[in-house]
Amino acid sequence: MSRNILVGVGGGIAAYKTCEIVRGLTRSGARVRVAPTPAALRFVGAPTWEALSHAPVETDVFARVDEVLHVELGQWADLILIAPATADLLSRSAAGRADDLLTASLLASRAPVLAAPAMHTAMWENPATAANIQTLRDRGWEFLGPVSGALTGADSGMGRMFDPESIVERALATGRPQDLRGRRIVVTAGGTHEDIDPVRFIGNRSSGRQGIAVAEAARDRGAEVTLIAAHVDAPLPAGVHLVQALSAERLQRSVHEACVGADALVMVAAVCDYRPTRPGAHKLKKHDLGETTSLELTVTPDILAGLTASAERPPVVVGFAAETASGAALERLGTGKRRAKGCDLLVANDVTDGVFGTDENHALLLAADAPPLELHGHKREVADGLLDAVTALLERQSTSTQKEPLS
Repeated sequence: MSRNILVGVGGGIAAYKTCEIVRGLTRSGARVRVAPTPAALRFVGAPTWEALSHAPVETDVFARVDEVLHVELGQWADLILIAPATADLLSRSAAGRADDLLTASLLASRAPVLAAPAMHTAMWENPATAANIQTLRDRGWEFLGPVSGALTGADSGMGRMFDPESIVERALATGRPQDLRGRRIVVTAGGTHEDIDPVRFIGNRSSGRQGIAVAEAARDRGAEVTLIAAHVDAPLPAGVHLVQALSAERLQRSVHEACVGADALVMVAAVCDYRPTRPGAHKLKKHDLGETTSLELTVTPDILAGLTASAERPPVVVGFAAETASGAALERLGTGKRRAKGCDLLVANDVTDGVFGTDENHALLLAADAPPLELHGHKREVADGLLDAVTALLERQSTSTQKEPLS
């Protein structure tokens, strides 16, 4: 469920931080358009915003009049994020002004508004600013920050804009259904590495991006999330309980520990099927091994099948299967694996065309009592589609439990 986010940029020095906000939102699968005020362009130019958002940028309410751009933007947005929200921009918004594209779009939109103020301490503490903030709160605006810290020049105090990572996290959560609030979700991500010696290992191509997207989506829907991460090549999310588990053995222990009392496990991690039987304590030297050598391997534990058969099994278990097949063959392989592993849902995806390390995915969601469902698009969209099914299963189980007669 990708979101349309209109990012309004006020004319303050903190505008440079908004570049990271726009980058973070787009990386999370959001569709972003930027509406800077004319003053904001004196800090960061339009080409930068266009490059980061992959969308054209205007500031003038009279731009592209034939498209009625301020109405189009206002209706397009699922959320309006203003960062930095300067004293001037807050004042004009509170007064209902519409003298640039951003303020006109605000008046033409029914989307929720999240604002991250940034200004000098004296301006923040001025009664006029306090009154404007209260007026906007009364109209439903949400505010994030400011915080105390270094300001422009030598001054320090309240008025520093909230950090970009936290703003991205809050923006992605604002307005989303909180249908997983009160639930504990365990997610695994990345690929395990099995040591050959202290330098070399057996591994796989998993980047961890899909698992991280699932963890972020569950967090944003209100869940308490434990992310068990093997080796990943993507930033780990804030707002989750993070456990590092780099090998199959460590991942197995961590999953069983984390699943005690959990509502669901989403097992996205790619676990190596084999490990070296006798890993070297020291680096193996090429001249000692000769022109050819062999490596004895031992099978690693089947973490998913072991968990579903254990006392720690959560009510809902989701497996993942990376296959080099498509169509009916992919469905057949995925269905067989879902049954063999004993999980409620299984996501099967064809990795032939290079899903690993990208932000896109195309997969089949397989269940015992429903036809296959295609999940495709940004990995965040795939994550939300999967969590829709997880939420429906949890709600169905809760309803069934409530209807059971008392003995």
